[in-house]
Amino acid sequence: MAGPLTPHQLDLTPTLAAAELTDDNRVIVLVIAAVAIAALAVAVVLVRQVLAAGEGTDSMKKIAEAVQEGANAYLARQLRTLGGFAVVVFFLLMLLPADDWPQRIGRSVFFLIGAAFSAATGYIGMWLAVRSNVRVAAAAREATPEPPTTPVNGDSAASAPGKPSVDLTAVSHKAMKIAFRTGGVVGMFTVGLGLLGASCVVLVYAADAPKVLEGFGLGAALIAMFMRVGGGIFTKAADVGADLVGKVEKGIPEDDPRNAATIADNVGDNVGDCAGMAADLFESYAVTLVAALILGKAAFGDAGLAFPLLVPAIGVLTAMIGIFAVAPRRADRSGMSAINRGFFISAVISMALVAVAVFIYLPSSYADLDGVTNREILGHSGDPRVLALIAVAIGIVLAALIQQLTGYFTETTRRPVRDVGKTSLTGPATVVLSGISLGLESAVYSAVLIGLSVYGAFLLGGTSIMLALFAVALAGTGLLTTVGVIVAMDTFGPVSDNAQGIAEMSGDVEGAGAQVLTDLDAVGNTTKAITKGIAIATAVLAAAALFGSYRDAIAEAVNDVHTSVAGEMNLSLDISQPNNLVGLILGAAVVFLFSGLAINAVARSAGAVVFEVRRQFREKPGIMDYSETPEYGRVVDICTKDALRELATPGLLAVLAPIAVGFTFGVGALGSFLAGAIGTGTLMAVFLANSGGAWDNAKKLVEDGHHGGKGSEAHAATVIGDTVGDPFKDTAGPAINPLLKVMNLVALLIAPAVVKFSYGDNASPGLRAVVAGLAVVIIVAAVYISKRRGIVVGDEDNSERVAKSADAAVVS
Repeated sequence: MAGPLTPHQLDLTPTLAAAELTDDNRVIVLVIAAVAIAALAVAVVLVRQVLAAGEGTDSMKKIAEAVQEGANAYLARQLRTLGGFAVVVFFLLMLLPADDWPQRIGRSVFFLIGAAFSAATGYIGMWLAVRSNVRVAAAAREATPEPPTTPVNGDSAASAPGKPSVDLTAVSHKAMKIAFRTGGVVGMFTVGLGLLGASCVVLVYAADAPKVLEGFGLGAALIAMFMRVGGGIFTKAADVGADLVGKVEKGIPEDDPRNAATIADNVGDNVGDCAGMAADLFESYAVTLVAALILGKAAFGDAGLAFPLLVPAIGVLTAMIGIFAVAPRRADRSGMSAINRGFFISAVISMALVAVAVFIYLPSSYADLDGVTNREILGHSGDPRVLALIAVAIGIVLAALIQQLTGYFTETTRRPVRDVGKTSLTGPATVVLSGISLGLESAVYSAVLIGLSVYGAFLLGGTSIMLALFAVALAGTGLLTTVGVIVAMDTFGPVSDNAQGIAEMSGDVEGAGAQVLTDLDAVGNTTKAITKGIAIATAVLAAAALFGSYRDAIAEAVNDVHTSVAGEMNLSLDISQPNNLVGLILGAAVVFLFSGLAINAVARSAGAVVFEVRRQFREKPGIMDYSETPEYGRVVDICTKDALRELATPGLLAVLAPIAVGFTFGVGALGSFLAGAIGTGTLMAVFLANSGGAWDNAKKLVEDGHHGGKGSEAHAATVIGDTVGDPFKDTAGPAINPLLKVMNLVALLIAPAVVKFSYGDNASPGLRAVVAGLAVVIIVAAVYISKRRGIVVGDEDNSERVAKSADAAVVS
């Protein structure tokens, strides 16, 4: 349990701010809310543009309908499962300390709103993606030559001409435009709902908004983590199972209709990459705003309740420009050129508009900041406008650098991926080793970039820790200005992947049209890796800012406990103290355990898929000659059940680990726990994402004819590397982002309770022991049950609706 406190620890005198929402700021926040609504309106316009495109042949439509049915059924079941969990957390939040009951109720209510917005963002992303994929495939089909028509009037020597030649570049651009506009819809919903939610909290709760927003952020982060983990398990179980049996054992193409796992694989792309990543980036957006507003109130007073919203509002406007700016040109080297152009146009305009806003809105000296009572801040030399502008610029530049760095390690045209591809000539072991090496090395560079950005922002505060932490939060809001385009980039990936799958299953897109989709898929692999890199950067900036909020929450809680204790109470992060060192180690360990559980869940579920696909090939030999149709619905149902069954353990670990550490070792150890998780999580997430992205694109290189091409031993080696990388890059890696923020927010919420029952008149070692012990028992039991699960082969209580719909996708 927490040891006695000494007076020579770091001073934690609470930072009290008399900030209020002035009439002028209220008008600004109303305008920001209007901008958020405008983003939603733009999303509706983009939806109409996407749905106006053609859907292709009847066969393509049938396959798309099966994917739609499977994705809808899975996500509906997942959201029903999470609904009960959200209700439980709603009431648990009521038990945590708050200044008054309106604040306590608001925190719980906005927890549900944050959860609903996160779920809605993910659902909308999935809903449109499963309708856009077939339209992208249909656009690419325009480049597929059609055979001559039947001879006329019995004249065997003459026949009507086939389809006239088409402009291949124009076809490619059209397909890419549909895919990216789909991502633009998700991007607009992400920034629109995030900004609208935060604006409403500020308008309703004014100066109390930051504490109410803790609930909003937790709701968004929890749902995102569950959607990320569940969707990731689903998609990678299907993908790995399909590849191991189809490509390696049977030697058939990736999306061959004879493979029973193909429909499930395409469903997984949407519930994992689209729904999961959209929810993930939404919660990054929400949590960063939470941290910025908490620290902004203390550091900038009245201005701190509006300025952190003003910066991302500018990002919403520039995201609209960036999305529409992604228009491919004939001179572009690849689709990435157009995407990079849209991203950088958005970033540059954001920087210019933020500079204008900073010098119009903020005063020229700290002494002129209204609502600030901290004498250190009021007496700080310098110009708050300079601090704000440089901090935001750091975030924007970080996004650009992460994009370029991740692209270097994952693009097919760059040396690292080509080197991984070359190792396929010596077998799968060297492919795996080279991919791991690439991921480990790239994680260092990304971590250094993120670390330097955090430190650079921190230095802007000078001697004021509060200003320094607020600068870190502002860097996070700067990165948020690019989120709209980033989400569009991410959704582009699975839509392109699905389009290629539908095209191959239908057999209606061949030749140049098929190559168009292959090229788009390779670009999509890179954009997905880039967005994962930027997502972890937002997670670290948000976590670092929340760490500062945690420090302030401890100070306020101590001040409320007892005056004599408040004079001595300090937070020490000195790792020479055994309790803090243990907390640091446990924080790092949780990231490893969380990742291991997620990857192991994929391995178990993929094993079930392998058994099922093998069974169908064995019991239905006609599948190989197309005389029998695979039971696609069986695999969809296996993946659905396994993904939902595996959700509980990672979720319980994320929520209960901070509770166990805090109530056992104290608030200092809990702070060290967060530091260990942030540091380890940064490296682990980048390592997993970049290794997986490199393996995937190395496979694409071989399939394009390098090192032996499809069907060669080199191809089999890269397929095995890709199956290892699948749970790395699409399950465990991206789920670390919401994990870090869930643990930070849980620590922030429980800190006052830990202090209350550790010191002063309400100190209760027995209660702390009960809470900590219960948390540990639940974690151990959940992990034990998870590890005891075997490979589930063929549950009988299938979802008949899903199975029948998937099986209806009969292709020739």
